[in-house]
Order: sequence, then C-alpha cells, then structure tokens
Amino acid sequence: MKVFGYVRVSTAEQASSGDSLETQKDKIRGYCLMQGWELSEVFVEAGVSGSVPLADRPEGRRLLGVVGKGDMVITPKLDRMFRSASDALGTLEELKAQGTGLVMIDLGGDVTGNGISKLVFTILSAVAENERERIRERIREVKRHLAQQGIYGGGKVPYGFDVIDGRLVENPVQQASIAEMKAARARGESLRKIAVAQGLQAMTVKRILDRVDRHVD
Repeated sequence: MKVFGYVRVSTAEQASSGDSLETQKDKIRGYCLMQGWELSEVFVEAGVSGSVPLADRPEGRRLLGVVGKGDMVITPKLDRMFRSASDALGTLEELKAQGTGLVMIDLGGDVTGNGISKLVFTILSAVAENERERIRERIREVKRHLAQQGIYGGGKVPYGFDVIDGRLVENPVQQASIAEMKAARARGESLRKIAVAQGLQAMTVKRILDRVDRHVD
C-alpha cells in the first residue's frame, strides 16, 4: 500500500489563512504516524481555487493518475479537495471502484469504507457547495450596490461607462447609443436591426438593454 497526501491553499489563503500548507502537511504526517503508515508523497496544490474540479488541477490530476488499488489518499479537510458536491461524490465513486481509500481527517477516517462517514461526507459536500454559491451571490450584491453608487467594483466595465479614478463615469457617446437602442426597441425594432445600426452583436444589444432595465427596476 502506498499513502499519498493532498494539500491545497488558494492565493488569498496563502497570505491570510492559518490553515497553511505546512499545517496541513503536519496533520497528514501525524495521522500517518498514528496509523503506522509510511507517507510516500504529498501533492501540494498552491494557489488553486477550490472551485476548480480536482481532476482539472495540476496536482490533483497527477494524484489521480498515480493512485491505484490498495493505495490511500489523505487530506486534512473536505474543502481542501472539494467544493462541489458532484465533484466530491464522483471522485469518491471512482476511487472506490479502483480500490483506493480516501481519508479525510476532519471526518474521522476513510470515507470510502464507512457508511456513516460517507453520509457525513455527502452532507458536508452539499453544504460546502451551497456556501460557495452564497458567497458568489454576496459578491454579486456588493458589485451591484457599488455600481449603483457609481463605484467600480471590478470585472468588465458596463457599456455606457468609463472608469475614472475608481468610479464609473458615464460615457456620453455610449449613453447616446443606449438611448437610441431603447427608443428603437420601444418602436418594435428587432434586436438584429438595432445591432446593425449600432455596429454591435444582437446578443450584446440584448445584454445592454437587459442591464438597463434591471437598473431602472
């Protein structure tokens, strides 16, 4: 049996989190010591978001290509390996099918061989995914609020505005274009016809008008 560790931090966590790479490695080494296992290698995923599926991460892909029947993978916490419930459960089933164990120290052991651990694993995976979606929504709300205050919150600059000294400032030419689009749409003209007149793509015109309508609402 070969034993492999897996640790990960995102870019932000590298600078601010107490759950550092070395801390995670120490937890894995300590667990191996208690089990009497020899640790073959620790796969270190530095600066990779947990939203990226395990198989799409450089070290995650390498890990999955190395492990085989009878091997054991150890990670200190569920969220070091997974943020998506579908990714977590899909990977778990693949590992089980090839006879590889998966130890999550925060869940108390091998989640491939214990019914209770797998149940907890399933629940926590779903909770982690839900929390991530809540974070995304909070970020979207903050950006919408900043835009309403005329403050640039990052990302693509909305059509009709320029960014000057960190604030959204109306672009007169593009604002006039938006006004023309709205008037044309009110007259019943098609998106395609409006797009041709403005030198834009039809889907671009739709997105612009949808955004303007939401802002008005």
